[in-house]
Amino acid sequence: MDGNWLHQMSWIVLLKSYLEIVVFGVLGIMSFLTIAYAIERALFYGRIDVSSYLDRPTLEVALTRHLTLIASIAANAPYIGLLGTVLGILITFHDLSQGAELSASAVMLGLALALKATAAGLVVAIPATLIYNGLVRRVDVLTARWSSLQGEQ
Repeated sequence: MDGNWLHQMSWIVLLKSYLEIVVFGVLGIMSFLTIAYAIERALFYGRIDVSSYLDRPTLEVALTRHLTLIASIAANAPYIGLLGTVLGILITFHDLSQGAELSASAVMLGLALALKATAAGLVVAIPATLIYNGLVRRVDVLTARWSSLQGEQ
């Protein structure tokens, strides 16, 4: 066996060993950040005095802080999950191609384990989308309140 095969095998072994840890770790961090910034924003919106802002741009900057991160997490978490699924399926197909006697149940288990990464990505993305939409609505309400106080139509 040549060195290229050995190099390829080391990547497969590495993927097998750390794929779930990396995918679920990244999704866990994304989920934590979403929750942390959602709580921070909710507390900020609850105590903000919109009348203390002299102009709309300054108010909008203050209100929309960290919303881009939450939107980015909502948009990208499914892709992280999908990447985990694709790599998990590649590992399963690699194992099949090695000619070892694999039962149908072993193949299905490998595929099921791979698909849980997609489910986890959706579990992170759906609440992040709902949180983002709720926070944007709150920004709209607070901005409208500021406009009303300024006598704008």
